Amino acid sequence: MKKPERLLGLFDVSVLMVSLVLGMGIFRTPVNVAAAVSSPVIYFLSWVAGGVVAFCGALTYAEIGNRLPVTGAYYKVFSYAYHPSIAFSINCIIIVSNAATLGGVALIGGEYITGVIFPGRTSASLETIQLIIAIFSVLLFYGVNLLGLKTSAHTQNVLTVVKVLLVIALIMPLFFADTPPIQFHNTHVSESVWSYLRSFGIGFVAVSFTYGGYQQTINFGEEIRKPQKTLPRAIFIGISIILLLYLLINLAYVKVIGYDALGKSTNIAAIMAGKVFGHASETILSLLLFLSVLAYVNVLLMSNPRVMSAMSTDKILPAAFNRRNDKTGVLATSLSVFAALCIIIVFWAKTFDTILSFTIFLDCFGMVLSSASIFILRKRNTHPEGIEFYKMKWYPVMPVIFILAYTFVGISIFITDTGISLIALAVLLVFMIIYFAFIGNRQRKKI
Repeated sequence: MKKPERLLGLFDVSVLMVSLVLGMGIFRTPVNVAAAVSSPVIYFLSWVAGGVVAFCGALTYAEIGNRLPVTGAYYKVFSYAYHPSIAFSINCIIIVSNAATLGGVALIGGEYITGVIFPGRTSASLETIQLIIAIFSVLLFYGVNLLGLKTSAHTQNVLTVVKVLLVIALIMPLFFADTPPIQFHNTHVSESVWSYLRSFGIGFVAVSFTYGGYQQTINFGEEIRKPQKTLPRAIFIGISIILLLYLLINLAYVKVIGYDALGKSTNIAAIMAGKVFGHASETILSLLLFLSVLAYVNVLLMSNPRVMSAMSTDKILPAAFNRRNDKTGVLATSLSVFAALCIIIVFWAKTFDTILSFTIFLDCFGMVLSSASIFILRKRNTHPEGIEFYKMKWYPVMPVIFILAYTFVGISIFITDTGISLIALAVLLVFMIIYFAFIGNRQRKKI
């Protein structure tokens, strides 16, 4: 089997990091957070807390990625540290979750762009067009990724720059909008501590979704030049950029739209642009938002096939999932299957809020178990031989904070959305049954 080349440098991985985190979430989840919490103070504390948790998680995953610098390391973490059934079940769930999220986001992109191309039409008449555009987006970047990692990475660099420019444009109202100063004194002191904690938990679900994605960078460990240095630096640079952008854009939302109106609005980015720069800016913004969707589609199509490749290496999936094209080095089978799964899910990924609760609840299992593997890796003294590798400072505080945060998020979702949580648990159970009924039994016979 052809060994992948180390093609990704610090800039590539830093841009990849930003693109993994900076998705469509920041253009809609502030509404969820503002609707959940009654105070601007708690609102901004939620975003700061999300940044702190992201830093803790990013540094934890940096060490994990350095100790296991292989393609598909996010799968290898479970395979190495836990029972194979957990590795199989959690990673299958993560792949399905990512495909569902990609499908939902692609549909959102279709909504933005159809509003520009076909203004004035009713939403019912646009549904088919939005569906076609969403599928086309997946197929387009499926083709881009078939050309090879370097081509898709260069494409990602360009699209991520567009996305960052979009966020910067949305920050501009801080300097140009003639609006009253933000009021931070309307906290409802009569509310109980439990009410604050509950509302913070609901809001933090949306915040965690908006910050999520950075853990997937460890899937590229075997394709990064000098991963022991590049990976932690790139994660640090990427999260720093994200934290700054998120705080600034949320300040702009609250300043222009107003905090009370923010929790009741839709298409907040377009509303803000229209108020500051005029109606024409809404069209430009919608086009840029569509490009942002394309960047998100591309980066998930880059990342997830590598997880499937790692599962194939452990003989959990057929050998074809680990087969690379001799000319391009592309994991053609894994990429094709994941793209097909995305297209299938697009047909039913119309309830984005339901998908949000479903995916985040399942992601909590993956986040907690994968980050907790750092304790096992350190105990076993797992690390690549003959080279220096990254070790985080303030261990074990960093991983403990991260684990507690995602445990809190999971509990919050279960309390507020019990039905979706039970469905998610049922899906996880199905994958466990599949493993013990078919895969585990086959592996035992081979032994």
